[in-house]
Amino acid sequence: MPDEQKPVVLLIMGSVRAGRNCPRIAHWAARIGHASTDLAYEVIDLADWSLPMDDEPGLPHAGEYIQSHTHAWSEKVRSAAAVVFVTPQYNWGYPAPLKNAIDHLYSEWRGKPTAIISYGGHGGSKCAKQLRQVGAGLKMRVMTTAPALTLSEKVIHQQVELDPEVDLASYAGKVRKAFKELSAEIRQQGDRGKSRYAAERLLKAVAKVRKAFRERRSLSAE
Repeated sequence: MPDEQKPVVLLIMGSVRAGRNCPRIAHWAARIGHASTDLAYEVIDLADWSLPMDDEPGLPHAGEYIQSHTHAWSEKVRSAAAVVFVTPQYNWGYPAPLKNAIDHLYSEWRGKPTAIISYGGHGGSKCAKQLRQVGAGLKMRVMTTAPALTLSEKVIHQQVELDPEVDLASYAGKVRKAFKELSAEIRQQGDRGKSRYAAERLLKAVAKVRKAFRERRSLSAE
């Protein structure tokens, strides 16, 4: 299937800091996703998205946005089949830009198949747990497998360039597993959608038959 016809998964990078490792990790994860699933992957750099914290007067749950950048962000998330948060752990939590990007929207996240890939000196499991709680609050469908990638002391403190293909090779299997769970959830959602559509068509057909029957009975009574 051509990429333009495949369901799109957004890999949303949590870090916007200079010298970050997030782009390398996100693109590495995207390559694993491409190789292990029949999905299309798009890496989203929040540094490219201007999402001021103080320019939307309404609450996100109302969806009454007035800013063009909020509308664009809403459409980007809404149109995606799934999202993957690729984020570092900062001081036992996840970065503020990621929280801001999430909180700019509300209904767009609901029911969205979601995976979490965290990284840091200790793997980032604490920030992943926090993201999982936020996802639950937004009724996102968060996958069970959440790869927590531990970066070396040299990469974190000595600015040695990270080579994900080598340095993170031991985590590739878990990342692959998370993507396969995501793919299965997208497929199940599609099947549920088809079932709902079929049920709706059946109900409409039954209603049409009943209406015709009532009309014939009415004519007979006359």
